[in-house]
Amino acid sequence: MGDDDIPVNLTEQDKWGGWIMKRLDDGWCSALNRNTMLCTIYERRPLICRDYQVGDSDCIKERLLHAQNGA
Repeated sequence: MGDDDIPVNLTEQDKWGGWIMKRLDDGWCSALNRNTMLCTIYERRPLICRDYQVGDSDCIKERLLHAQNGA
């Protein structure tokens, strides 16, 4: 995550020694508020999340999948 300023408790080390966003048991990012589906660290989100466009086709697909699963 390079120069990103992510709270350490929301990260974990991958098998190659790099630091990534932690995923919880439900598979979603640890920074995601499950009730609102909004990022809880939006102003501090990593670059990869800044590059990800909310509302693009991948985002819409994931939100639909989430809604269909009743979560």
